[in-house]
Amino acid sequence: DKGARPHSMLCQPQIFLRQPQAAPKTVLKLFFYYSCKKRIYPKDLPTISVVLIFMNEALSIILRAITSIINRTPAHLLKEIILVDDYNDLKGPLETQIKNYNAKHPGLLKIVRHEKRQGLTQARISGWEASTADVVAILDAHIEVNMAWAEPILSRIKEDRTVIISPVFDNIRFDDFELLQYSVAADGFDWALWCLYEPLPDEWYALKDETAPVRSPSIMGILAADRKFLGEIGVLDGGMHIYGGENVELGLRAWQCGGKIEVLPCSRIAHLERAHKPYLPDLSIAVKRNALRVAEVWMDDYKYMVYFAWNLPIENSGIDYGDLSSRKELRKKLNCKGFDWYIKNVYPNLRFLPNIVGYGTMKNTLKEDICIDQGPVPGNTPIIYPCHAYSPQVMQTNEQIFTDEVLLTVTFKLDRCVTDPGSGDLPILEQCDIAVSKGLNLHWDFKQGSAVINRNTKRCLEITADNTGTYRLVMQTCTGQRWNIQHTVKDWGKTKDLEHRIQQ
Repeated sequence: DKGARPHSMLCQPQIFLRQPQAAPKTVLKLFFYYSCKKRIYPKDLPTISVVLIFMNEALSIILRAITSIINRTPAHLLKEIILVDDYNDLKGPLETQIKNYNAKHPGLLKIVRHEKRQGLTQARISGWEASTADVVAILDAHIEVNMAWAEPILSRIKEDRTVIISPVFDNIRFDDFELLQYSVAADGFDWALWCLYEPLPDEWYALKDETAPVRSPSIMGILAADRKFLGEIGVLDGGMHIYGGENVELGLRAWQCGGKIEVLPCSRIAHLERAHKPYLPDLSIAVKRNALRVAEVWMDDYKYMVYFAWNLPIENSGIDYGDLSSRKELRKKLNCKGFDWYIKNVYPNLRFLPNIVGYGTMKNTLKEDICIDQGPVPGNTPIIYPCHAYSPQVMQTNEQIFTDEVLLTVTFKLDRCVTDPGSGDLPILEQCDIAVSKGLNLHWDFKQGSAVINRNTKRCLEITADNTGTYRLVMQTCTGQRWNIQHTVKDWGKTKDLEHRIQQ
C-alpha cells in the first residue's frame, strides 16, 4: 500500500482500527484534491516567511526546496526565505546560488549561520528570530511544497492568530524520489513522546467538508504560525537537545496556554526521506532527555507515565534535563491550564494508568539474566527473554501484570494481561478487557522478592529448565521461587492517591 506511512523512530505508524464513515481512503484522497482545488482564498492574506533548516544536506536538495517555494507561493505573499545553517561545510556553492536567486528576486533569500552545531530545535528558534513576515513557516530543507500550499495556512491564521498549523505530509523516497501521497490524519504521541498518527475525529466527518481543519492533539516537526503569537507563547524550548520531543512540547504548550493545533488537508508538503538520521546515531539519547523536560514542565502528576515509558526511576533518574526555571515561569506567566485539562479535553485517547506499582524488568532469583517478556507478536504466550531494560518489559498494578505495549498505545489499541488458564503449564496473554469480561484468572498476589501467585488458581508463575538448559515460563504448584521487579512506585500505594485526585 503506497499510502502507508513508513516506520521511523520519530514518527511511528498508527494502525486505525476504526474505519471512518466516509468514502474509502483512496477515493477520499482524490476527493480531497478535487475539493481543495475548488477553494477560493481571500486576496488580502498575511505575508509569510519560510524558514529552511539544514545540516549535512546536499546542495541539490536545498535548491529543490527553494525552487518549489518560489514557484508555488504567490510572490506578493512570500516575503522571504531564510536558510538556517546549523554548522555545515556547505559554504561557497550555496552563497553563489543565493546570489543567483537574489539577482532574480531581490532580497528574497537570507542566511543565518551557526558558529557551532546547536541542533534542530535551536536552529528553528534562530529562523523564527530572523523572520519578519506576519506568518512564519518553519520547515526542513529536504522538502518540496505542493501547489497552493501557503494559501490555506495564511487564510486560517488570518481567521484565528492562535492556531498553529501542520500541513499534511507526503513522502518522497530517498532512493528513487517517488512521491507517496499520505492520507490526512491528526498528530498524536505516546507516553515516550514518539509521535504517531491519529485517525480523523468523528466531529470532523460530521462537518461534511473535506477541506476543513482537523483538530490535532500535537504537531509534527514542521509548522506554520502567526509570528508574533508564536513568540508570545515561547517559540520552542531552547533547552532541548538536538531534536525529538520539541514538537510535543509545542503542542502541549499551545493547547494549555490559549492556542490550538490544526492539520490543514489542503496544505500539502512532501518530505524527502533521509537514509540516515543526522546529529546522533542513537536519537533516543536526546529524545529521552527532552521527554523528561516536557514531563516536568507540562504534565503535572501525569509525568510519571513518561518515566514508566522510558523505564527510568521516578527519583534520581540519572538524566540531566537541564534548567527548567524559565519554562516553568513562562507557564505561570501565560496562566496555562493543567495537563489534566489537556487529557480530558484535547487528547482523551492518551490513556493514563493511575495504579502502576511496579515496572521494568522482572527477574526470578534463580536466574537473573532473563526476564518475563511478551514473546512473539502475534502470539499469546509470555516468555523468558534476556533482560534488556530498553523499555519496561512488564508493568504491574496491585493485581495485574501487563506487557509493555500498554505504554505505547492509545485507547483504541489493544493491551494484554498475563493470565493463568487453570490447566496446562503455560501462562496466557489475553486482551485485558476480554480477560475481565470472561472472568479469566488475571489477578495475582505479589510483593517485591516473593512468589507470583494467581489469586484464583493458587498456582505460581515460575521458570523451569529443559535438558538443554533453556528456560521457559510455566504455571505450576508453587516451589518457593521468588521474583523482583526493577522499579517500584513508592510503597506500592502512592498512585492510589493520584487516581483519587484525578477522578475528582
